[in-house]
Amino acid sequence: MISDLELVTRVTGSNDQAAFQQLVERHQCAIRRFLRRLLAGDHGTADDLAQETFLVAYRKLQALKSGSSFVSWLHTIAYRQFLSFTRKHSRQQVMAEPPVQSVDNRQAVDAEILVPRLMRLVSIEERSCLTLSYAAGMSHPEITEITGMPLGTVKSHIQRGKQKLQRWLEEHDHSIPKDSEDNRARTQKEARRA
Repeated sequence: MISDLELVTRVTGSNDQAAFQQLVERHQCAIRRFLRRLLAGDHGTADDLAQETFLVAYRKLQALKSGSSFVSWLHTIAYRQFLSFTRKHSRQQVMAEPPVQSVDNRQAVDAEILVPRLMRLVSIEERSCLTLSYAAGMSHPEITEITGMPLGTVKSHIQRGKQKLQRWLEEHDHSIPKDSEDNRARTQKEARRA
């Protein structure tokens, strides 16, 4: 498999559009999923912003610093597209509805339904940091690079967001086993070693 760096070099060196298409195909699902989480499940807007992200990336590919991670750079562009969208539409935002309580708490709840609703409970900053950390599997320094927030702020947003979500889950008879967080951390460390 051709590396992202080699594909970027092909695009910037000889305007190889097929190479850029490979980059899009390789990363579009992750970028859409990232934006959907940031937008609390708004698939249409997430897809529009993902498309904008790749257009901006294509236009600014020359600005990607040598040795930089294409994936982190792409997430940075997506995050900035999201922030721009939220600034433009902040006047139109309606108070977010809390998750529907009519869900049968004894049965497993489909994460694709519950997660977007839960993400409306946390601030945009908390949502961004949680999504980058848990859904994209990025480290705190990578999140700092993407969001431009100081490391301590990133850690605080993640902690506060987790507390808000945990509190809601406990109040509505859902719980996250303590060891799931430990397993996630172990899995991420093992993945980074590989």
